[in-house]
Amino acid sequence: NQRETTVVWDKNTGKPIYNAIVWQCRRTAPICDELKNKGFDKKIREKTGLVVDAYFSGTKIKWILDNVEGAREKAEKGELLFGNIDTWLIWNLTRGKVYVTDYSNASRTMIFNIHELKWDKEILAELNIPEQMLPEVKPSSYVYGYTDKSIFGVEIPIAGDAGDQQAALFGQACFKPGMAKNTYGTGCFMLMNTGEKAVPSNTGLLSTIAWGIDGKVEYALEGSIFIAGAAIQWLRDELRIIDNSPQSEEYAMKVEDTNGVYVVPAFVGLGAPYWDMYARGTIVGLTRGAKREHIIRATLESIAYQTRDVLEAMQEDSGIRLQALKVDGGA
Repeated sequence: NQRETTVVWDKNTGKPIYNAIVWQCRRTAPICDELKNKGFDKKIREKTGLVVDAYFSGTKIKWILDNVEGAREKAEKGELLFGNIDTWLIWNLTRGKVYVTDYSNASRTMIFNIHELKWDKEILAELNIPEQMLPEVKPSSYVYGYTDKSIFGVEIPIAGDAGDQQAALFGQACFKPGMAKNTYGTGCFMLMNTGEKAVPSNTGLLSTIAWGIDGKVEYALEGSIFIAGAAIQWLRDELRIIDNSPQSEEYAMKVEDTNGVYVVPAFVGLGAPYWDMYARGTIVGLTRGAKREHIIRATLESIAYQTRDVLEAMQEDSGIRLQALKVDGGA
């Protein structure tokens, strides 16, 4: 499932009280700034393995409670529920009988202690989020419950739950420490299995839970790049210099290089390893000789440059020089 994206709904009606706030949304940057100004970001980093950023669910929950009329009062009465997309789907598939998430998704909320494997009361108090609106956290491979018979005609066990990038790490058979994969989609997400140890990052990466299976939890280092395939969509939909995504390669191959043009696709800020919520996209090196093909090629190369930044940071943090990198995704 899509991680970080935040849904808050009414426990009694089953209806969301506000539109889902997706992972790319930057509206909670001021809340993050407040946490940093207090010095609370260091505590969050130690407990959750994450940096303080609008990317994660915690500040999105707070924003909804603070900005939707009557939301905080309902939450304190136990009338509201929070979930990422996995929790929302399972709750609906079971007609509200099962309210659960797994370790991999919980580790992306910025309110889950990845060492103690529980919602962190100190962080919840700082963000003023009632714990009763949070789901139960279970292993990634577990029979959570059964679909309601009215949906498919039979009760089907729901026996697995994982965030999309952790699922990709598992699907690429990265079961041993040091094995890594990179997913190219809307964004770009590189994860390295670090085994049963959460490796702290000194280079701007995230320490996150890979999965919980057979009574043990394994961890990963992650570099999250916000814009990858979305940059090609930008060429197509906003600049309209290509008609479809495959054309980007066609045009890029018509020139030998970018002719000195560089694109920084910071359309929603920059993720790893920079974590700048206020960075904005830039095109530099434009001259009279710069053509459409150069801009397209520079946009494609920006994905590679960002990937290299994360790869080098990952090797430095882990002390492992990657011999192979498994890749997947649709970009």
